[in-house]
Order: sequence, then structure tokens, then C-alpha cells
Amino acid sequence: MADSNNPKNEKETRRDFIRDIVAEDCKTGKWQGRVHTRFPPEPNGYLHIGHAKSICLNFGIAADFNGKCNLRFDDTNPEKEEQEYVDSIIEDVKWLGWDWEDRLYFASDYFDQMYEWAVDLVKKGKAFVCDLTADEVTQYRGTLTQPGKNSPYRDRGIEENLDLFTRMKNGEFPDGSKTLRAKIDMAHANLNMRDPIMYRILHAGHHRTGDKWCIYPTYDWAHGLEDSIEQITHSICTLEFENHRPLYDWYLDALGIYHPRQIEFARLNLTYTVMSKRKLLKLVQDGFVKGWNDPRMPTLSGMRRRGYSPEAIRSFCAIIGVNKFNSTIDMALLEHCLREDLNKTSHRVMAVLKPLKVVVDNYPQGQVEQLDAINNPEDPSAGTRKVPFGRELYIEQDDFMENPPAKFYRLSPGREVRLRYAYFIKCVNAVKDSSGNIVQLHCTYDPATKGGDAPDGRKVKSTIHWLSAPNALSAEVRLYNNLFTKENPDDAPEGKDFTTNLNPKSLEVLTNCFVEPTLKDVKLLSRYQFERLGYFCVDSDSTKDKLVFNRTVTLRDEWAKIQKQQTQR
Repeated sequence: MADSNNPKNEKETRRDFIRDIVAEDCKTGKWQGRVHTRFPPEPNGYLHIGHAKSICLNFGIAADFNGKCNLRFDDTNPEKEEQEYVDSIIEDVKWLGWDWEDRLYFASDYFDQMYEWAVDLVKKGKAFVCDLTADEVTQYRGTLTQPGKNSPYRDRGIEENLDLFTRMKNGEFPDGSKTLRAKIDMAHANLNMRDPIMYRILHAGHHRTGDKWCIYPTYDWAHGLEDSIEQITHSICTLEFENHRPLYDWYLDALGIYHPRQIEFARLNLTYTVMSKRKLLKLVQDGFVKGWNDPRMPTLSGMRRRGYSPEAIRSFCAIIGVNKFNSTIDMALLEHCLREDLNKTSHRVMAVLKPLKVVVDNYPQGQVEQLDAINNPEDPSAGTRKVPFGRELYIEQDDFMENPPAKFYRLSPGREVRLRYAYFIKCVNAVKDSSGNIVQLHCTYDPATKGGDAPDGRKVKSTIHWLSAPNALSAEVRLYNNLFTKENPDDAPEGKDFTTNLNPKSLEVLTNCFVEPTLKDVKLLSRYQFERLGYFCVDSDSTKDKLVFNRTVTLRDEWAKIQKQQTQR
């Protein structure tokens, strides 16, 4: 069952083929009724939205079946792994709402045991030390249509192999000069079974073990052993590991140790997004974005900074479900889940991003009223707040047109509009600068329309938001859009890569913005709906002297529009 540290909602209990397998195993008493999963990231980058699917699946299954889920780092490649990545992954999994309790593990915790098991395979004649170079190993492997050929070192004696493997561990040989390989079948139809490498020599310091080891296990060798040691019942992987499952099984069977079941599912692909860690690293290292937590990145830290809620991401993962075939999910669905959550949970405030000064000529000079404004119409318990109203206001530039076209119902000369929570105002005059740009409006207000309704029953066709100019707080607002211009960023011209499709308009910075004075002491990463403008989040760059907001998502819901169109067909 779920607890406060393993949040679930009804959408997250939706059944899928993996849960069906787990349910059947529980029914038949396999694994003595236990359910024990793990989320096994490699600490060579920050987690992204694709990892969220795996996190919610592994922790969610454990919660559904009253089981356990470990957080385990596959830290077998010291050249690409850093403590920074470990710390960020821990933070992200916690932020999503999951708790591994005291079960935080590392592959490096098991290096000694892995080495002993490798020695065991050597003694059984099932592993050998090979002197082929990496290029030679590839040449010997063969192809999908042609069998490979045995390494000339495959028939070394057990004692010689034991001696060489010990000396490899002791650091006597240079990097790349020798490997330890499993002795399986160089004619096997599955290339992964053609005498795969178990250990390679790498004189590199490890972020946890330091310089203790100069040989490191490959992922294929290490992963099943980690699952076995931790007594995992269901080892859930993405589809690219399906062809590796026979090797996973072979290693465990050859050792005769506890043997979990590996199950594969399709990874998440999202439009206008890249999920490859290599590509994300390139974006960071080449300066296309401002770090792993840039709000345009699909990393969980970037999404958190942009204003995504963990509830929205978990809801999205539940809706897309789990299947066995690769597909690409529309970004609009993710944004739909985000809007659904933020609409229910975010307080409404007023902000003006491109201000136009308004002077209400007939409002008393020096007078300030405190008007009631609703914090969230979706949540009555959210209450109300006070917003100041006075003679000088700011409205959006887009809310005024001197010569409006048909169906433009906002402010224009001689036209009356409603100010949200306040009064009706009518434009009397527009002031222009020497270049002909409108810089100020003069309006009048009707005192009888306080609260937004006219006693005589007259109607206005538009309601606009506003701020009291003397009380408004200045702010910087960053408007984010898709990082790429194409649904599939890899769809690039010949000779070009995915960076060709970067969106030059993915970020617009507005520095002359204003927000309500109620946001004076706002907390970092707090989320709000700026009325009529979208959902925004307080950026981590924000200070008491300089407020900075990120646009999380616009109010317009493309996914809801798509669904409506499909229903009407």
C-alpha cells in the first residue's frame, strides 16, 4: 500500500502488463509473495523526464504490492561519473515524492563480491583473459549474418587466467591492454553472447572507492549481480536491454546464485525533446543552455526550476502507461497534465509583463483602496487577498489599441472595460512620445461599478488585469518555449546534428515587468498563475531585491483542443 512517502492517486493504479506479471507472481507464490524492485541510474548526468517514467514504475509497483524499492547507483564507469550527479539524482527522486527508506546502494558496494564471482567463473573455465584490442574484439565478433571467431587467447589455461586476472587487478598492465571475457559462444545468434567483456583495465579514480580498483566491471556483468545481491524480484529495464536478457540470465545461471526476473518496457520519447544523456551533456558543455537545470531542459531539475510540480509529472507517467513498443508522446499531453495540476493548486496573482501607464483622472489624488481578490476559484479554502487600487495603474500594452479591428473588445478610445476585481474604466485620451508610440493613457472610472458590476445593468465585453503603479514590484520575467523547432530534433540535414534544430526563440527575457506587492516575500520555486498570462514560478536566481519569474506554461491547452477535435470527428 502507498504511504505519505509513496504518493499515488487513482490514475497511478492503472494496470499494465508489468503489473499483471507481478500480480500473477504474487498469486502463485513466486518469490514467496515478495515484491522488490529497484531504480538503478548511472550517475553520469542529471535525471530527465524519461527517468521519471521508470522511477514511477519501479516505486509505484512496490507501493501497489506492499513491496520495497531500492535506489541503486550503477557507478561502474569512473571516467564519466561524479558525486554531483549522485546528489542531483537523490534530490530528484525525493522531489518526485518517493522514499527508498534505508535502501540506498551503489554498485561499488559490491566490487569485492563481483571480483570473487569473476574468479569463480575463471576457475570453472567459463571466463578468460584476452589480449585483443578493442578494435580487434569488434573484428572478431562477426555480424548479424556471420558468426564471430574465437580469440586466440580463449584457450588459455585456468591457472594462467587466474594469474593474469590477479595482475590486472593489481595494476600491472596498462589501460586497454587486457580484458576479462566470458566464454560463451562466438557463433551465437545474439551478438551480446559472443564472449562478452566482463572487466576492462581503467586506471581512474572512483568517486567512492578512490584508487582501490584499476579494473572495473561492465554494465552487463555488474547489473544482474547487483540485483541478485539485493534479492530483487523484478528487474525492470527499458527495451534496449531485451537483447541483453540472455546474458543477464547466463551470468546468474553460470554462478548458480539467486536469479531475479528481468522485464523490459518501452522508454519515453517526447516531441520537441532529446532524451539522450550524451546529447543533453553536449547542450550543457557547448553552452547551448545554462546548465543541467536550465528551465528549457527536460531534466527533472530543469523542470522543477521552470515550475513543474511532481504531481503533474506523476500524473503524466500514469496516463501514458507502460507498453512494449516504442512511441513518441506529444509534449502537449505533458503540458495538459501540468495545467490540470497547477489550475487546482496555484494561487492567482496579477502581473503586467509589458506595462502601459494608465492615469484615472477622476480618481481622488493620493487615495488607495484595498480590494478583495480571489486566490484560487478552484479552491475555496485558498481564501482571498487584498490588492491596492489607486489613481495610477499599469495594464498590458496588448490590452489597448488606438484603432482596433473588429472583435477587439479590450481598451480603446471611448471604450469601457472592466478592471479585474475593481471598476469599469473608459479611455479618454492616449499620450504619445516623439516617435508616435503610446506611452500613457488617460481614463475615467465609474465609482458605482466597484467589484466589477454596473448597477444600471450595462455590460462590457472585456475584463483586463492591472496593477497599482506606486505599489507594484519590479520583476524580471523569462518566457520559455520549446528548446527545439522540430518535433523530432534528430531530423537534421545531412552533415548536421540535432543542434541545427535549436529554437533561437526558446527564451525571451523581459526586464521591465511588474507584479503584485503580495509577492514581496515569495519563496523560491513557488508557483502562481499570472491572470490571463499563464503559470509562472519563482526562479532560483530571484532575490529580495530582484524578483525573477519563469513562465512554466501558457494558459492555452493544446492537448484539450486536440481531444475536442478528435471527439467531434
